[in-house]
Amino acid sequence: MKILALDSTATSASVALCDGNTPVSVYTQKTGLTHSETLLPMVEAVLKNAKCSIDDVDMFAVSEGPGSFTGVRIGVSVIKGLAFGKNKICVGTSTLDSLARNAAGLPGNFLAVPVMDARRNQLYNAIFEYKDGVMTRLCEDRLLSTDELCRELCSYEKPIYFFGDGYAIASKLDIPGKQTTPSLLILQNAASIASSALYKYELSEDKTAFTDLALSPKYLRASQAEREEERKRKENSK
Repeated sequence: MKILALDSTATSASVALCDGNTPVSVYTQKTGLTHSETLLPMVEAVLKNAKCSIDDVDMFAVSEGPGSFTGVRIGVSVIKGLAFGKNKICVGTSTLDSLARNAAGLPGNFLAVPVMDARRNQLYNAIFEYKDGVMTRLCEDRLLSTDELCRELCSYEKPIYFFGDGYAIASKLDIPGKQTTPSLLILQNAASIASSALYKYELSEDKTAFTDLALSPKYLRASQAEREEERKRKENSK
C-alpha cells in the first residue's frame, strides 16, 4: 500500500511516500518558511523522486494534532485537498503517537515520551513503553505542566527518551532515567506518520470511516481567541 503522509504541526515540515511501513521518499525541512508555502512543493518533490503520481497513492495520512493551531489546520487542509474526489483512504493520526514511533530502532526496553511545546510552561504529551520492540501507549494525549510531567516520570524506573519540539524543555527536567535522544529522531518525521496511520487503519473494524470528510484537527485545548472569549464571558457574568 502506497501511503502519502505529511506533518506540519511544529516548525519543521515533513512529507513522505511509504510502501506500507517502508519509506520510499522522505523530505523534511526547517527553513523558517510557512507550511502553506512549503508543503505542496515538498509533496511534488517526493512523488517525483519516487516516480509516482498522486493517483498512485492508496492512503493519505496526516498528523491531526496536537501542535501549532495554524500548522495543524494547514496540514489537514492540504491532505484533504489532495485526496478530494479520489475516494481513497484518509487517516488522521496523533502527532504524539507518531513521534513515539521515531524510537522504533532504539535498543532495549524504555519509555518514549513525546513532548511538544504548548507555551505557558505546558507540554502536549503522552507516554509510550517499548518492550521487546513492541510499543504500548500508557496514557492518552494530554496537556500538562512541565512540573506535572516531571513528577510522573520520576516514578518510572526505566530509561526515558524525549521526542518533539519540546525536547529542549524536557531535557532540562531532573529525571533519573533521562537519556540523550539521537538528534535525527527528535523532530517530526512523516514516515512515522505513515506508520502510525497504517497501524490505526489496520486496527479499526470500520474501514469505511477513513474518508477525507472525516479528517479534522485535534487541538487538546481552546485557541487563544476562544480563551479570550471565555474570559470576557466570565467577566461579564460577574
